[in-house]
Amino acid sequence: MSRFAAFALSVIVSCSPIPQEAPPSRAVALTQALPPMQMFSTSYVAPATRPNSEIAQDFLDLSFRMESGRAVANMTRFDGPITVRATGDVNATMLHDLQALLARLRREAKLDITLVNANQPASITIQAVPRATMQAAVPRAACFVVPRLTSWSEFKIARRTPQVDWTTLTRRDRAVIFVPADVAPQETRDCLHEELAQALGPLNDLYRLPDSVFNDDNIHAVLTSFDMLILRAYYDQDLRNGMSRGEVAARIHPILAKLNPSGERGDGVPLNDTSRDWITNIETALANGANPTQRRNAAAQAIRLGNAFGWTGPRAGFAQYAYGRLEVGHNPSAALASFNAAEAAYIVSPTTQIHAAHIAVQQAAFALAAGDTARVIALSDTWVNVAAQHQNAALMSTLLMFKAQALDMRGETAQAESLRLDTLGWARYGFGSDANVQARLDEIAGLARR
Repeated sequence: MSRFAAFALSVIVSCSPIPQEAPPSRAVALTQALPPMQMFSTSYVAPATRPNSEIAQDFLDLSFRMESGRAVANMTRFDGPITVRATGDVNATMLHDLQALLARLRREAKLDITLVNANQPASITIQAVPRATMQAAVPRAACFVVPRLTSWSEFKIARRTPQVDWTTLTRRDRAVIFVPADVAPQETRDCLHEELAQALGPLNDLYRLPDSVFNDDNIHAVLTSFDMLILRAYYDQDLRNGMSRGEVAARIHPILAKLNPSGERGDGVPLNDTSRDWITNIETALANGANPTQRRNAAAQAIRLGNAFGWTGPRAGFAQYAYGRLEVGHNPSAALASFNAAEAAYIVSPTTQIHAAHIAVQQAAFALAAGDTARVIALSDTWVNVAAQHQNAALMSTLLMFKAQALDMRGETAQAESLRLDTLGWARYGFGSDANVQARLDEIAGLARR
């Protein structure tokens, strides 16, 4: 699969995080070097909360279909110990995040997986290449994984051949993951989590999932407890390469009962599948190639389809989120109404609190532009810990930047400056370069002057 480039966190419509003009005179300026980059040292892992009857259906749909809807006839996975190597333009931060991820996979998914030297053969190669190089070949992909290969040079030769078709595998022996080498550390880390999970296990994404990186809404930044349970089940001794969907279906319920006994309750009803029409409309809404009217119309149609199907939760919220983003520069009132509708869809469940935190950024932008500093501060205080628990430094630092700007507007300059300084280390991890951090500060300051 490929991790699609996610929505920017602010409501600014510009494609570039770096201002194309001189910063406004009242913009917050970085007058000294930024503090050292902050990194997450521990993982907050909430237990899987949904019933096994739901999770079993999710497992089958994730494992036996591709994102395109094509069926996967047989289950495939790696046999024996799994080795990983990192090649290309690898830096210390990426290696730190990769080692932390592998430790989690060993601890939570019980996988026998280790990092080896770059010059050693490995089951999975992770190659860091320039973003422009990747997107020249696969324009919509922020990162992606392919089977049977070990390098970018091999991919350039084989990319349009059956060699990289996952549905032709009978087992997994090699795979290569391509991640961008010149983006913010958080973006590279997010790619590592999602693409390594799919190199190891299921190949599909499901928009209905509220608690997983196996969802093209890209709301979750790192692997969740649900994801670790899926991977642990995927490598259970009672499953093997070559099994059909029916054979796995006969075994997955006892496996989940063994691995997740707290999920053995009878109140779970698997959610209905996501229609291709809805997916097509969402993809059109997210695609830069379509014109703005087409994109807004597609998002509106996704909302209508979801309402007709009676969907609530992540699909309903994401369609509203997409529509709101597209209406920001066209009809701000409609945009805010759509963000509020997204919040209503997300706020009701503990599995979609991180989704609601993303909506809070949009709401904070409107509140700041309206001069409602109390609302901005309340939104930041409510959701910043959720962002931190889910290891989303970009979201966390943006919420804190909004709060600092609101404090500035109240005349609490010293407190604002102290808070802003505290968050800049996280901003460096979330946004990368000093210029990108400055651009985010400028965007928020610009909202306060509207």
